[in-house]
Order: sequence, then structure tokens, then C-alpha cells
Amino acid sequence: MVRNAAQTAFEALSDPIRRRILHLLAENDETTAGALADAIQEVGRTAISSHLRVLRSADLVVERREGRYRYYALHPDGPVLDALGFLQSILSQGASPAAPSSDDDVADAPEQTAPDQDAAEAS
Repeated sequence: MVRNAAQTAFEALSDPIRRRILHLLAENDETTAGALADAIQEVGRTAISSHLRVLRSADLVVERREGRYRYYALHPDGPVLDALGFLQSILSQGASPAAPSSDDDVADAPEQTAPDQDAAEAS
């Protein structure tokens, strides 16, 4: 399967940590991996580097090296523009009324309990 730039961008954007990195880069223009790791403490520095690698591969982030430091910034002309174009084309077509989803059927169904809960209630 051939992947286009928009698909790659969407895949990179699917992770909440990567979206957070992009948000931080948007706020700070350019920053180091260490500063990103300090700001995102849910994961370690190695994970931040891995996420940055995915974002660079998707061409959403650019890297600038200065001495031993690497500075990261949003790629202003990257494939995120393709992803936005795709979303805009969907939105411009307008949402047509959809058929009721299976969620509607679930809402009308009687509530079911887990087998263990039934056994506990019976005793």
C-alpha cells in the first residue's frame, strides 16, 4: 500500500503525546528535546525522542542542530497542510443526515450485568 503525506500525518497525530509535543512547539516556536521531556513528564526522555523521530519522519517537525543540541520546530509547509486540506474537503461537503448508529440500538437494550456480578447477587 502506498501511503500519502496526509495519511502519514494522521498516523503521527493519532498519539496524544505527539499531539502534546506539537502543541508545545506551537507555543514555543523552537525547543530542545530535553525541554519537551521536562514539560511532558508522563513519559521518559527516550520516549520523547522516539515521538520526535515519528514526527520528523512524518515531516511535521523540523530539526536544527547547533553544537550538541537539537532544536525542534513545527514544519510550516509539511504534510499537515495535506491533512488539513482533506479535512476541509470533508467539511465543505457538509454532513448529510446519517442513519441511526448501532449506539442507538444499544441505548434501547436492557442493561446486562457481568456473569460474576449475577452470581454474587444470587448468593
